[in-house]
Amino acid sequence: MPAMDFLGDLALFLDRPGFPWKTLIIGFSVSQYLLETWLSVRQHRKLCETKVPKALDGVVTTEVYDKSQAYGRAKSNFGFVSSLFGQVNNIATIHFDLLPKLWGTTGDWVSQYAPPLFSGSISHSIIFFVAFTLASNLVSLPFSYYKTFVLEEKFGFNKQTRQLFFMDTIKTQILIVILGSPVLAGFLKIVNYFGNNFFYYVWLFILGVQTFMITVYPIFIQPLFNKLTPLEDGKLKTEVEALAAKLQFPLKHLYVIDGSRRSAHSNAYFYGLPWSKHIVIYDTLIEKIEKNENSEKSEKIEKCEISEVVAVLAHELGHWKEGHTTKQFGVSQLYTFWLFAMFSVFINNRSLFQAFGFEMTMPTIIGFLIFNDILTPVDTVLKLLMNVMSRKFEFEADAFAVRLGYSTELAKSLIKLQVQNLSTMDADWLYSAYHYTHPILPERLRALDWKGGKIE
Repeated sequence: MPAMDFLGDLALFLDRPGFPWKTLIIGFSVSQYLLETWLSVRQHRKLCETKVPKALDGVVTTEVYDKSQAYGRAKSNFGFVSSLFGQVNNIATIHFDLLPKLWGTTGDWVSQYAPPLFSGSISHSIIFFVAFTLASNLVSLPFSYYKTFVLEEKFGFNKQTRQLFFMDTIKTQILIVILGSPVLAGFLKIVNYFGNNFFYYVWLFILGVQTFMITVYPIFIQPLFNKLTPLEDGKLKTEVEALAAKLQFPLKHLYVIDGSRRSAHSNAYFYGLPWSKHIVIYDTLIEKIEKNENSEKSEKIEKCEISEVVAVLAHELGHWKEGHTTKQFGVSQLYTFWLFAMFSVFINNRSLFQAFGFEMTMPTIIGFLIFNDILTPVDTVLKLLMNVMSRKFEFEADAFAVRLGYSTELAKSLIKLQVQNLSTMDADWLYSAYHYTHPILPERLRALDWKGGKIE
């Protein structure tokens, strides 16, 4: 096949003894870091502005805008420190040959303690995987702790206890081992069995794993972290179910998630297989409605707030109706197939492994880690293009909600969510293009033809 011949020829061409792969990969990494730091500096200047953007004049107060800017600057400063640490850590890992050292150490563990049945390369790779992920998580733990209990706490968003934080960390690590180990074993088994033609079969295998995870996640995994309860009967449930029926959305369950256990941020989303969907609403998004239902506020205000939540869900269902989830899934599958096809070019590249200190062995898992660093320039471009597509889809979902008659309600809801979450009110255009999957608030309000006005 021409494609296979091309991949084979490319593999031979790139396997060049003495080629400075380390220098090249460090160069890619540093270049990406400098690009993203430059963009972050541009955005930080934007976050230092004190005047409310013209598009939001009269929509948000100066007090809210100042608080949003302060929150943005705090996250920006945290990002500068964490990204610098990540860059130093990555370069140190490469420069000091930490990968071959960890591979050798885990190999010693396997040879000394593992029974003969589990002493092969796959068992070795699983032990390496567990040790590598554990070390990576331990290194990043102080940053996660600071972000949760200092940064988020300062602005009133953190709601979780330290016990819950560490329990979540432990549960996550255990799940990574329990779920990741058999997936890694299956991946390595396919590679060993099919040789250089493995990428097609690995792609099918990963597709099967993704489908399996969509099925089991809400049943077995999500309950470990959050409690999902059926939305109680009432006006909100009636309107959401009516909207789903109108759009022929295959709604099976309508849940409320206890997001307030960990954060004051709000959101709503749907998930599931094509024939069975579930809508999930954060309790923080609907708590104001529940308070007003039990207060003496007017029925008009309560109805307005319900319609705003429904408008958010109309936007989310717009993604489904416009085929955005299917398109994004298709693009991700194309990327996954391309990723493994290109990995087949490097999997037996002896010069690459030797450059990273692997003189005698070429472990597949190590090759895949290094290969991901090689892809840095491509991933940078793909990230930009994917964000362009994502923002286009967001505008289309907004327009879908408008066609359903939720223009004003959606605009009000977006403003309230922006204020509640203290999301960035304005952004540098280059930073936004590179990082943001959603248009910024002024862009969305312009597209919704929002005329302004005070939001209660």
